[in-house]
Parts: sequence; C-alpha cells; structure tokens
Amino acid sequence: MRRAVGVLVAVVTLIVAGSAAEVRDTSTRLVAFASCDEMVREVRAAAVPIRVGGGPGEVALPAATSDAAVAAASREGAGHSSTNHSGTNNHEAGVEEPDLVQTDGRRVVTVADGRLRVIDAATRTVTSTVDVPGGPLSDLLLDGNRVLLVAQSELTMIDISGPARAVGSLAVSGRYLDARLVDGRVRIVVHSTPPPFPVYPHDALPRYTYSTGGVVHEQGPLVDCGRIYRSSRPAGAILTVLTVDMAGELRTGEPVAIAADGNTVYGTERNLYVASTGADRTEIHQFDIAGPGPARYVASGSVPGALLNQYSMSEYDGRLRVATTTGADNTVTVLERRETVLAPVGSLGGLGKGERIYAVRFLGPTGYVVTFRETDPLYTLDLGDPAAPRATGELKITGYSAYLHSVGPDRLLGVGQEADQQGRVLGLQVSLFDVGDAARPARLTQYRIAGDMAQVESDSHAFLYWQPSGLLVLPTHTDALVLRLAGDAFTEVGTIGHSTPVLRSLVIGSALWTVSQDGIQIHDATRLTPLGSIVFG
Repeated sequence: MRRAVGVLVAVVTLIVAGSAAEVRDTSTRLVAFASCDEMVREVRAAAVPIRVGGGPGEVALPAATSDAAVAAASREGAGHSSTNHSGTNNHEAGVEEPDLVQTDGRRVVTVADGRLRVIDAATRTVTSTVDVPGGPLSDLLLDGNRVLLVAQSELTMIDISGPARAVGSLAVSGRYLDARLVDGRVRIVVHSTPPPFPVYPHDALPRYTYSTGGVVHEQGPLVDCGRIYRSSRPAGAILTVLTVDMAGELRTGEPVAIAADGNTVYGTERNLYVASTGADRTEIHQFDIAGPGPARYVASGSVPGALLNQYSMSEYDGRLRVATTTGADNTVTVLERRETVLAPVGSLGGLGKGERIYAVRFLGPTGYVVTFRETDPLYTLDLGDPAAPRATGELKITGYSAYLHSVGPDRLLGVGQEADQQGRVLGLQVSLFDVGDAARPARLTQYRIAGDMAQVESDSHAFLYWQPSGLLVLPTHTDALVLRLAGDAFTEVGTIGHSTPVLRSLVIGSALWTVSQDGIQIHDATRLTPLGSIVFG
C-alpha cells in the first residue's frame, strides 16, 4: 500500500518545489510571514466581517461541484466491472469530481440522505450503511475499494472491500471547497477563516485532528506561521490544498498555506486551478498535479471580471481560456504560463454588451458562450489562434441556455429557460443546436415545459446524457424528466417521481437508476418499466 503523500499550497508567483530561493520572478513572488503576529494582523485587517454558519468568523463558500480507471496493485481487489454504466457528469475526462452518488458498475455508493450506503447493483440491495461524520452535507469519491467522504469540515476514508468501515478521519478548521481525483490521488481545497479575536497568534492557524476508530492520533496547527505565504493582494482567509492517496492513509503530510481566498476549482489530468472571483477581477492560481507526489505551484495570474462557474475555465494546448463578465461587457481571455505568471496572450470582448454570461462551454479550439437579458445570443468562438480569438457566429433566440453539453459531432445541447421578447422566463427549455457551420449556428429542435426548471441550471452534476441510447435525464424540482434524442429530435419517454425531488440519475446496463433523499428507483431505460426500488430508512 502506497503511503499517503503530502500537502502543498501556494499562490501568486512562488514555486514551492523547494525553497523561496527558487523563484525566478522576484518582483511578484510570495514571501512567508515573518511571525504569527504579523500574519494575524494582516489577515484580520483584510477579513470580511461576515459570519455564516461554522465556527467564529467562518464564511460559507459554494462548493463547485469520467469514470476514473481503477488502479492496479493495492486497488485490484475491487474487480472493475465490464458492465456499461454512466458516471458523474464531470467537466474533464479522467478527472473525477465529488458527488452525492458514485458507481463502478458493480456497486452504487451514495450519501444522498446524509448516510453512506453501499448497494450491490446486481441484487439491488444495501450491503453496508455508515453514519456520515462531519454533518449531512457531504460528497464522495470512489476509487477501487476506497471511498473518500468529504463533509463540510471533515474527511473520512472508508474501506468497502467488505462491510464498509472507516479507516481514518481528518477534521480541519475550515470549509471544504472542492476536490478532484486523478489516478488514485485526490487534491482537496480547504478554505479557513481565522477567528476575529484569537487569544494567541497560533489560535489563528487552521487546525487539524487525525483519528482512527475514534482514537485521536495527531492534532494541532495544520501549518506553521513561517510556512504561510502572503499574496500580492491582502486576503482575510487561508487557503490549503491537500493531497490524499486513496490507497494509503489519510494524513496531513507537510502543508504549506497561503493567505488567499478561493471559490472556484477547475482541474485537468495535469493541472489544478483555484480561482478567487471578486466583483471586478478574478485571480487564478495554477498547480501541477501530474506527478505522483504533492501538487506543485507553478503560476498565477488574473483577468478582469467575474467567473460564472468552473465551466468558465478550460485548458487547451497548454493554455487556459477564461470567460468573465465585467460590468456591461463579457470577455474571453487566453492565458499562457510564462515563468511563474499566467500572462494574457489574447482576448475577445464585446460579447453580449449589456448582458451577462449564463453558460460557457469550451470544446477543443472552439468556444460557446451564452449571454442573456431579453434574448439569448449563442456565440461561437474560434480560439485556434490564442493571440487572436474571434467570434465566428451568433444565434439570437428567446430565452437562454444555462448549461451546454456536446451530444455528438456538430451538435450542442442547451438546457435553460424559454422567455418572451421582454426577457420574462416562461419555463424549462431544452434546445438542440447545429454548430457544424460555426458562422451560422442554428437551433434544430426544442422541448419546453411551462413553469418548470431543471436542476442542472445551478448544479452540473444533476444531468445525465447517455450517448449509447441518446437517453437524457433532467431532474427538476419535482421529478425527473426523461427524454430520448434520436437523430435531431427529442422524444419524451416519461417522468419519474419520488416522494422527494430526484437528485441524481445513472445508467447501469439496461437500467436507469434515480436517487433522492428517500431512496432509489430502478426502471428499464427503454420504456421506464419499474424494476425495483430501495427505500432509505
């Protein structure tokens, strides 16, 4: 079993591969605080005077919300199933995102109702149940026979090779922001706000408690004051990035922290980006996660305006594309790593002036941006030349798409709201666009339900498109709408209702599973014939 790897955190222009002496751009590099007193004074001076839940001074941040290949060696006992199955609706292939439900085709693991349940997909029975430590608001990641449970302020590693059992717990004084799983390693971003009036300077540090079986083994400050770095902008919070090996022990490693904010996480197989979005500017910090060890800080930069969500960022050919809204304008900026700086190499503004961005999707060298106020311009962008991005086409229709998804060559799916000519929303709208001619995007068909809304408009994980059969499942605030896309037409298959709203859906073999807080329903994926159910009690 591989041992747990460490933790690395950094911001702006410090390369934490060794020491501060390795930084080549000394004009912008981070410098560690000289003392805890200095750190406390600066962080407190920049702190936002808001308390929302959690401990004193804690500010609640929104969680950001492909099937990871099961590694060999210590994880080979999981027996990766050959059964066709869907996975979490992730932004990038090969980069698993935490969610309420995960499956490997053989087992379904869920924390939808605040308790962890392991379900045998073949027998459709619950084989293990574990109480969730750290509160009911949890996500999970599944890798082989290990589940990492991520609550608001506590991480728990659970072994499911037999009856599920917790094998380690790490509690931190802060709030989980987001995480990404790549090749058996999880990068976890934690945001901590020091208490407003610490008795001693060390009281302002983020703290941890590591335990197994309820027995505390280690506890104390997560990081020393001398290893907390200040960014170029004052920040009233401390950002920490942890690296956890799913096959190893859940420990803290040797963390380095920064006085910085963060609220949006985006990851590829090689890089992790943490963005801090303000009202008029967004700072972005890049970490190299390609190696087997801790994440390594490599560069930072900033762009004007605010991000919508993680889909506003996309890496392609070694560069990062970022879509932001600034005042009455919308801009796409291309950033390139130069030494320790993410430097702009090209930008395109003037997208939907007087409107704001409602959806973004980057697919290879092409970008799609939806803006809206009264009508919905869908812009197609040519980003093939990073120094000269350009708008190639525009489609104006009523309403807007809040989520965009590729459904095949030259076809783009949009989910959002229909609206009248004055911009008043009327209800759920699903659109299919032909984007084969980038200069002339066209809507081929649409499906509408008056007065309803799909959860994917605010939560990208509440979406399922199963390419093999064209199955499209959209949980709404009441039930789950099931459509089928055949050719260029939508057919309504039906709706699935639970006693509480459907939260997630997934396909295993020929069956469609829908999950809510009250349980799971299983239907034939072709005709929605009931096949069974599991009641959470």
